[in-house]
Amino acid sequence: MVAVASVVVAVGTVTGTVSALDDGHPAKGAQPLVTHASALGPPSDVPTPSHGSAAPSPSGRATPKPVPDPSPTVRRSRTAAAPALLYRHFDSQVRDWLEAHPGDARRAVIESRIADRPAAVWFADFTPATVTARVRAVTSAAAARGRVPVLVPYTIPQRDCDGASEGGAPDLAAYDGWIDGFAAGLGSGEVVVVLEPDSVAQSDCLTEGGRADRFASLARAGRVLKAANPRARVYYDAGNSDWNPAAAQAALLRRAGAASPASSDGVFTNVSNFNRTSDEIAYARRVLSALGGPAGLGAVIDTSRNGNGAAPGGAWCDPPGRRIGPAPTLNTGEEGIDAYLWVKPPGESDGCRGTPGTFSADYAYELAG
Repeated sequence: MVAVASVVVAVGTVTGTVSALDDGHPAKGAQPLVTHASALGPPSDVPTPSHGSAAPSPSGRATPKPVPDPSPTVRRSRTAAAPALLYRHFDSQVRDWLEAHPGDARRAVIESRIADRPAAVWFADFTPATVTARVRAVTSAAAARGRVPVLVPYTIPQRDCDGASEGGAPDLAAYDGWIDGFAAGLGSGEVVVVLEPDSVAQSDCLTEGGRADRFASLARAGRVLKAANPRARVYYDAGNSDWNPAAAQAALLRRAGAASPASSDGVFTNVSNFNRTSDEIAYARRVLSALGGPAGLGAVIDTSRNGNGAAPGGAWCDPPGRRIGPAPTLNTGEEGIDAYLWVKPPGESDGCRGTPGTFSADYAYELAG
């Protein structure tokens, strides 16, 4: 596989990915089993300048540096309608670990710096009969608390180019039906959807016809999600700053519907990767500039493991010396950057500190240190 930036390892499957604490203790429902921060900011329950078990994993095998892109044109600043707060879902592997290890010396650090912060809820298993109910369980709990959940649909056919995170729907027709079910659970509150990590940046394993068909389904997915809930904010896969050049990535994104306001609110970068926030901000702005589309398009960046930047040599599998990055927030203070999110739940292994997708307390403690 060439230049893979954000691989997600699916391990179990009840819901896809859950890994964030909520203000309350709802009954366990959507319990995904896939796996999937600079200075540590205040907890997300505090309106600051701006997660599940099924989560993404290795994100960044050594990838060649892209050819520098021309400087982007200056984009407008994006003003949030209100200081919304992100949702912390209760069902997660890290919360399960905390409950099972009340006397562990690492517990206080892991709880305060990781478990008490919002992370994305992944839906990585193809279960059409239950997806609506599982999505609704998360969105309704978030709405009841006045919070914004982050959801990650991750069932595109030929996911991860049939690599470590292979899986997904059997074909695009089945995927379209699954997305319909996913959309039916979105409710009417604000929600952020990180649509199919790697699906655009890592599409080179497909034939040209296969790629065109995938992009058509992704464009359709965005339209369906936003039609079901006009307050849904849908972001498309821009890979990361060490993957495709911004202009090339923008051309792919345009074909996938990311420039259309009917489908998209912008792009996401750095999912399951380690690149520094400053590098991702610059890259995301170049992508948005090359993408075109309405001025309101923005970007969200995964900062769950990028506090120390990428590991030497591009090591991607639970590399040592990494740290959590900026705290999740919907108010970054950065032009064109809508949010910093913890898409990959910190502490969930890429496969070297434990079974891919499972929680490693040692790794979590190191990341939080």
